[in-house]
Amino acid sequence: MLTCFAKPASALALLLAAVHAFAAEPELLRDRTESNRPTLLLIGTPHFANHFRDVSNTKVPEVLSRQRQAEIEQVATVLLAFRPTKVAVEVSRDKQDKLSANYHAYLTGNYTLTSEEADQLGMRIAAAAKLPDIYAIDWNKMPPGRIEDFDYETWAKQNGRGPLLERIRDSARSLADGQRLLKTSVGDWLAEYNSPQALADSHRRYFDFAMLSEGDNFPGPNWVANWYGRNLKIFSKLVTLADKPGDRVLVIYGAGHIPTLREFAQQSGAFNVADPMPLLEQARKVAQ
Repeated sequence: MLTCFAKPASALALLLAAVHAFAAEPELLRDRTESNRPTLLLIGTPHFANHFRDVSNTKVPEVLSRQRQAEIEQVATVLLAFRPTKVAVEVSRDKQDKLSANYHAYLTGNYTLTSEEADQLGMRIAAAAKLPDIYAIDWNKMPPGRIEDFDYETWAKQNGRGPLLERIRDSARSLADGQRLLKTSVGDWLAEYNSPQALADSHRRYFDFAMLSEGDNFPGPNWVANWYGRNLKIFSKLVTLADKPGDRVLVIYGAGHIPTLREFAQQSGAFNVADPMPLLEQARKVAQ
């Protein structure tokens, strides 16, 4: 029987390759320490453009008026103090090329900001910070499986839970919120939407949606599970985006996402999560 031995040079090359492969493996999030974590600032907003696609929708006043534009500029100036190295917004990842093109056109004076918060806050702050780009991190596609497995609305109507669903949605409260926005500044909006109490109240609603089930039919829990899955995909993109410990990532997103994204960011050990309230309270005072 013949036994083959690697030559010394070959053995050394194999050893070096193994060491390099081990070193190249990505670090575990749980092994990060405070000193080598990127910093994350999450800012939740109502949807400025009034798409009315959420489970609960508040009508936002026109943000392109002269007064609102001045208020948004004040908010952007205050948030710039975070010193972001990257700005991430609620835009589908497959629209990154379009987002980048619009941003670069804006930098040269060839793009007019739309009413989207990704434009009004995201692009405005990124430009003021002289950042080379702005990043789309959203994922919002159909979950795997049959649509009826997630369709809590149809299930509720067919099973006598329509009134419960309306209570969960609390349309009257959304209407009242819209009226309050009319009378307050954009700085007030953001300070209110990001307050710990407001975020907690908003997040609790998802557990009520999870109660829309009976027997072996779980449309509510399935939908909420997909909501968490969506936010995990967003979080995964954020981790990939913040690829250096010194990164400071500002996230402009629908307020409903903020409690879950913050939970993932903190519990994973991936980020040092900044408290938005000192800056938002400052933005509120500037507008008074």
